[in-house]
Amino acid sequence: MAEHLGPLELVGDRWIIGDPKREGGSCLVLTAEGMEHHEPGALGPRAVIPWSKFVELQIRATFRARHATRTMGVLGALSGGYLETGPSGCSVGGTLRHPYEPWSVNYTHHERPYTGPHVFLLKSLFQKTSEARALHRLGDSDWLGAAVARLAPLPTWWGPRLSRQVSEIIEDLGT
Repeated sequence: MAEHLGPLELVGDRWIIGDPKREGGSCLVLTAEGMEHHEPGALGPRAVIPWSKFVELQIRATFRARHATRTMGVLGALSGGYLETGPSGCSVGGTLRHPYEPWSVNYTHHERPYTGPHVFLLKSLFQKTSEARALHRLGDSDWLGAAVARLAPLPTWWGPRLSRQVSEIIEDLGT
């Protein structure tokens, strides 16, 4: 079974976005109840957002840790901004309901680089589960493990076919 897909990584029996082991590392833990935001030194989660509170959810990821710095954010903006850069280049965000409001939190990049296909597949996974109104499935460790196991080895080229494959995998696993 694949143990990571970009910044999403299996740690023990929990799926985590980000690297809590790095200095100052913050991460998001995907649980059955919702998404927990953890920061270094805290005894428990800083915040827990239930899955039912999310209207939609997206993930952003830089390919390398150095791309998530302020300097790279400025350089990225000056160069046209086609790559994810800057401190919010590693973030999860979306819309919360009742009241409807934007929500976003940053996570810490792992030391390892993230491949382009893995970032694309993870973004697509979040998009497709949002569209299917099945974000709660991201908190199902077995379901998410099966999805990652099927997504991680997909071909390294992008396009409509790859996006369609993500949809088919999600449908096949059940929402």
